[in-house]
Amino acid sequence: MPVITCIDDLKRLHKKRTPKMFYDYAESGSYTEQTFRENTSDFAQLRLRQKVAVDMSGRSTASTMIGEDVAMPVALAPVGLTGMQHADGEILAAKAAEKMGVPFTLSTMSICSIEDVAEHTTKPFWFQVYTLKDDDFMNRLFERARAAKCSAIVITVDLQIMGQRHKDLKNGLSAPPKLTPQSIANMMTKVQWGLGMLQTKRRFFGNIVGHAKGVSDPSSLSSWTAEAFDESLDWKRIAKFKEMWGGKVILKGVMDAEDARNALAVGADAIVVSNHGGRQLDGALSSIRALPSIVDAVGDKIEVHMDSGIRSGQDVLKALSLGAKGTYVGRAFVNGLGAMGEAGVTKSLEVIQKELITTMGLVGERTINDLGRHNLLIPKGFEGDWVD
Repeated sequence: MPVITCIDDLKRLHKKRTPKMFYDYAESGSYTEQTFRENTSDFAQLRLRQKVAVDMSGRSTASTMIGEDVAMPVALAPVGLTGMQHADGEILAAKAAEKMGVPFTLSTMSICSIEDVAEHTTKPFWFQVYTLKDDDFMNRLFERARAAKCSAIVITVDLQIMGQRHKDLKNGLSAPPKLTPQSIANMMTKVQWGLGMLQTKRRFFGNIVGHAKGVSDPSSLSSWTAEAFDESLDWKRIAKFKEMWGGKVILKGVMDAEDARNALAVGADAIVVSNHGGRQLDGALSSIRALPSIVDAVGDKIEVHMDSGIRSGQDVLKALSLGAKGTYVGRAFVNGLGAMGEAGVTKSLEVIQKELITTMGLVGERTINDLGRHNLLIPKGFEGDWVD
């Protein structure tokens, strides 16, 4: 195994070992990619307050997310097409998360199905759903998630309309992918990746093909995805999804204090401050800049989580210090998966946990619950000084 000291080391290996089509899918945003870039760069504006001569023995990253014990408040975010970054990618990522003691969230647009992941894990995982029009499909999806003993549903609320991602269009990345001579030639250079894909039976969208009406094979998938998403979504519809599921619900994609209060009103168990990794509304605030006002609005009444831009344990600590009760990593674990499979996902989580517990000691805190804004130096106007 090469010496891995940070997520960027895994990212370089990911780029080297995975076809360009799928690497670009993970490492891109919509339109100008302003929000995609600022999701990470805005973390650097927050500085840490160093403390000395404090007893730092017995530090722990243990915490809870929606009442579940976690080794650290870091969940694996739902990422579509994970099984194209590495053969059986969702299964491998879920196994790594289970061994590390952190939540894994399976995307509806995964390559491995709910049943595949449940068969290869022993602990409940979370399942992400979109706000689709077809109630029959949604009910059957919820039934499958219940049968797999999923402990929570993560409803993505910011994907009624798809933001344009230039790299995906140029690479032919769609559902299903459109292979071109250039993409095929690139795939042929990724020998280890190719061998893995040849050896697995899981190459298509396992939760959709054979389950959604009219989608019996990958060729019929594109017409379904073009029509399935509900542009008329409102809060009543979200409340209906919660009723259909009947268990814990996390709403992902909240970037506004009013929307956070609406999530509270429909009875969500948690919200995720997220701009979809900069892949939807380009020009939106970074998630870390949006976080404080949302915590101030609802933080003591509903659990607030944060996603988009986290690449280190220090980023996790900054988000927790601003009031988040949990964080999600997407690209960070995908970098590990594309680089080295399950071992790479494990390494990405180990890197983040080590950075988190080391930084906790250097800022003078022993437990996650002790972290707060007092651990940060926050620049004036960090949230933005906007005209009403």
